[in-house]
Amino acid sequence: AGTGSLIRLILRRDRWVMGAWVLWLGVLPMVTASAWTELYPTQADIVRAALQLGSNPALSAMFGPVFDASIGGLTAWRLSIYFVIIGVVSLLTVIRHTRVEEETGRRELIGSTVVGRHAPLTAALLTVMAADLVVAGIIATGLIALDLPVTGSVAFSAAVAGSGIFFAAVGGVAAQLTETAGGARAIALSVLGLSYVLRAAGDAAGGERAAWPSWLSPIGWLIHLRSFGDERWWALVLTVVVAAAVTAAAFAIAARRDVASGVLPPRLGPAAASPSLAGPIALAWRLHKGALIGWTVGFAVLGVIYGSVAEGVGGLLEDSPDLQEIFARLGGTRVIIDAYLAGIVSVLALIVAAYGIQAASRPRSEEDALRAEPVLATAVPRTAWLASHLIFAFAAPALALLTGGLTMGLAYGAVAGDVVGETPRLLGAALAQLPAVWVLVAIVILLFGLAPRLMAVTWVLYSALVLITFLGPVLQLSHWILDLSPFTHIPKLPGAELVMPPLLWLLALVVVLSAAGVGGFRRRDIG
Repeated sequence: AGTGSLIRLILRRDRWVMGAWVLWLGVLPMVTASAWTELYPTQADIVRAALQLGSNPALSAMFGPVFDASIGGLTAWRLSIYFVIIGVVSLLTVIRHTRVEEETGRRELIGSTVVGRHAPLTAALLTVMAADLVVAGIIATGLIALDLPVTGSVAFSAAVAGSGIFFAAVGGVAAQLTETAGGARAIALSVLGLSYVLRAAGDAAGGERAAWPSWLSPIGWLIHLRSFGDERWWALVLTVVVAAAVTAAAFAIAARRDVASGVLPPRLGPAAASPSLAGPIALAWRLHKGALIGWTVGFAVLGVIYGSVAEGVGGLLEDSPDLQEIFARLGGTRVIIDAYLAGIVSVLALIVAAYGIQAASRPRSEEDALRAEPVLATAVPRTAWLASHLIFAFAAPALALLTGGLTMGLAYGAVAGDVVGETPRLLGAALAQLPAVWVLVAIVILLFGLAPRLMAVTWVLYSALVLITFLGPVLQLSHWILDLSPFTHIPKLPGAELVMPPLLWLLALVVVLSAAGVGGFRRRDIG
């Protein structure tokens, strides 16, 4: 009872945000396919590109294998990042309308009306899954309109929806496990991150057939549906079955817990805090350390995976005399390896920016959960409390990214026989990405201080920046659109010249936005 009313409430609250990501994710594949058509006008060009791109372990780790030498096959390959993006959006939306509602006390108020026990979870899952299906419908319609094969278009769009539905279910389970929205997000995003790492490791090792790690990942299942190739529909069925099981688990867990509680009970501490918890920084460390450790370990693993396959990027030149001649003038195979490493570091920076947004949003979570007010009622100043969280919002993503750069340098250096030379280069490349990451963190701080109810917009902005950065060059977007992303202004290290002015301007922007956010928080009401 009450599910329909809650669905209407969700649509009313999220009509702009949800409408934006549904339209954006739905239309972009059609634009990407058109760009591939212009880039490779003949079938010979398409076949050559598919062979070069699909046979390289490094690119397989990034995007997966190319299963068909066609515009559709290249589109599905390049848009494999969609499985991650729609997964992130779906799980965050489910958590927003389940665990966040419980944490803020709104769920209890709704429960006092004529609303069934499972209505909030049902409404959140149905709304998000329906939005995923709408995205799939727009994608399929657009690709078919471009005369791409109907079967492949339907397969790819169904795979995108499958990823969104699966991770929406994961978000539903995560919302039952912890008492905090931050903890639920950490669990769900960790599952998604692990799925991506397993898929990358399996595809790098096994190529088109995929090694066993890919088959432990739902993202791996959907990529190996082989859209526009020899479709394996059983991979989609497997995803749907497992998603249904995860959804059933979410409802089963919800039926066995109290409202506002979690299956994983908070660990009871001593009656009196130790001296190490006698300040806001120590408390912030206690709140942030779990995510910090998880993200840092994950980036260490990603660095090893991507660094160990970097040497194979030079194989892209083997079948192209023209490319061999061009890169010989520029410096040989070393240039393309540096370009690959620079691209990977950029990808890691985009990923860690999501962690930065999550960490910078923690003060708002504490405020919504009514835990900030008791702390601020003591002698702790507002600025000191906020600064304790901002230390981790800036430092934690930096540590994770630098760890990824370090392990990538060690792995690539070991393969190339130059650990001493490559490790500092990749550490420097990771360091250069931090101003762009911090810009997104600063935007969260600005919204927290001036318009905390609009903080969810940050995730829409983040998704747009990911799509612009990944697909902007392929879509041949105008420079003014590309320049909207702070990542566009970062030097492509290693390999490119280190240009300091853009980095300094970004750092100045970080300072201005952060100061405005802190100033706004000092003046506004709590809650």
